[in-house]
This record gives sequence, structure tokens and C-alpha cells, in this order.
Amino acid sequence: MSYKAEPHQHTIRKTISCSGIGLHSGKPVNMTIKPAPANNGIRFFRCDLTTREHVQAQMDKVVDTRRSTTISDHGVTIATTEHIMAALHGFGIDNADIELDGSEVPIMDGSAGPFMHLLTKTGKQKQTARRKVLRITKEIVYQDGNSLLRILPYNGFKVSGTINFDDQIIQTQHYSINLTADRFAREIATARTFGYAEQVEDLWKQDLALGVNLSNVIAIHWDRKSVLNEEGLRFNDEFVRHKVLDLVGDLALLGCPVMGHVIAHHTGHTQHLAFMQAIANATDCWELIELNENGSHSVLQQVISNTKAASDIFRPFFQAQPALASTAC
Repeated sequence: MSYKAEPHQHTIRKTISCSGIGLHSGKPVNMTIKPAPANNGIRFFRCDLTTREHVQAQMDKVVDTRRSTTISDHGVTIATTEHIMAALHGFGIDNADIELDGSEVPIMDGSAGPFMHLLTKTGKQKQTARRKVLRITKEIVYQDGNSLLRILPYNGFKVSGTINFDDQIIQTQHYSINLTADRFAREIATARTFGYAEQVEDLWKQDLALGVNLSNVIAIHWDRKSVLNEEGLRFNDEFVRHKVLDLVGDLALLGCPVMGHVIAHHTGHTQHLAFMQAIANATDCWELIELNENGSHSVLQQVISNTKAASDIFRPFFQAQPALASTAC
């Protein structure tokens, strides 16, 4: 079976930086993304801490899925990783080091659009090492109440999402995308996070969501028929497009590209993590392949004892090489 993805790993061409605020802390944060060597993966560093440790962007580092995806290791904690991870994955970046002087990735405008703009501006650098891809060979299903996630064999990476809300402005929305860098940038990167006006007010009373404002969140009106944002929606179905964006960002924590069709119904970060763990444990339903120049692939690993924990199964294959010291901070 031919797989048309670029067979080589990529990093960014030059260092890029941006500044913003944390969605939940409301505190200013500066972020710098740097090129990294092959097999490095995506690593986060905290410049505001004395530690030189980092946290690898992997599913076994997830410690919180309430309101956003938070990863932590060695005393380094990073919240709201989903949008930058989606942008890196959507643009085709395998290796990068990300430095922050705060505990949250800046929310920017509530989407991955500003990150995609920066990545497009700097470009990407082809590396010698070949990409490793998780190729789905049999259907895997995860269900939690009315939340359902499935992944099917597919020659590429396709994501289909459906949401159902009683609100007149949302109702039932469906969106499906065969992910390429161009389509990601055009169709889902700029879709913003959303919430109800009264939910935001309640969170503010609890000293939460302190960075939320109408420039970074779609606020659904109390009447459920409109939004409070003066500019309105960027897409008629912006709500489901953002849900697909979040799913892409969370699935990037598998540590390598996926070859399969993901179908999601009414899911969030908690279900995304459980789904990744279900994938890891379904060792008879996938194989790890290495892409070749001619579009073919070679199987690296197909059968692993499914008695191991998900993190133990994936760590030897998807984890980066031994960490290098951070180049700045």
C-alpha cells in the first residue's frame, strides 16, 4: 500500500517566537520554538524555573484533561498544549524544542491560526531520518457514555467529527478532513475555542479562565441563538471545526503520525486521552512502519505484549532520543 506522506522527518527552519496570555492563568507568557535534531520529538522547557528538565509531548505525560490538555514531568508542567501541538502536526513538524516563561501555552486568538502563521513564515527543514508512522490495520473503538471514538484503516490521515448540542446556534454539526498542511491551514487552524457566557462568568468567580475575553474565545449568548463576538463566526460550523482541531492536537501526543481514519462523536480531551490509551493497548490492530523514498514502508514493530501499560508499549518506539540540554532560557 502506498502512503503519500513525506517520508523524512522535519524540523522548523529558524527559531520563531510569540507572546500572549494564558487562557486560565491570565498571565503574560512568551514562547519560543526552536529547531531540533531528528528523533528529538516535541519537547517543552520552562525558562521561568531553575530546572533544566523538560517534558516530552507524549500521552503518558498527560496529567490533566479538564478544560485543556496539561502535560508534566520532572517538575515541568505545561497547560493548554492542544493548539500548538495541532499546528506543529498539521504543518508537518516532527522535531522542535518549545521554551516558555510560564505554565501555559499562550492562547493567542483561541485557535491554532497564529501558530500556523509563524510556522509558515519560518518554513520547515527536511532531515535525513525517516518518519515512523502508526499504521492502523484493524478498527479500534472507544466509548464513554455518549462519547464515541473509532479509528479505521485508511491510506492517509483523516479526521471526522460530529457534535450535538441543543443550542440553536450549534445543533448538530459534522466535519471531515483528509489532513494535509494546506487543508489544515485553510479549514480548521483558525477555528476558535468556545464556551457559554454564563460558564465564563462562573469560572471568573472561581478565579479560573482569567485570560478569557472576546478576542480569544467564542462566547455563546445567553439566548443560545447568537455569539457575543462582534465579528461573529469565522465558519458557519466553527464549533465542530475547533473540536476536530483539538482532536488533532491531542492525537499528536501519540508521538508520531497516524495512518488511519479517526471518527469522533461528542468528545473532549478526557476521551481523547483514553482513546490513545486504547490504541496503544490494541497491539493486534496496528503496526509501526518506517516510510521509504518510493512511498512504500517497512514494518518496525507489529506485535507487543498487550499486558503492558500503554505508556510502556509506546515508550521504546515513540520516545525521543536521550535529551540534549536546552539551547537557551
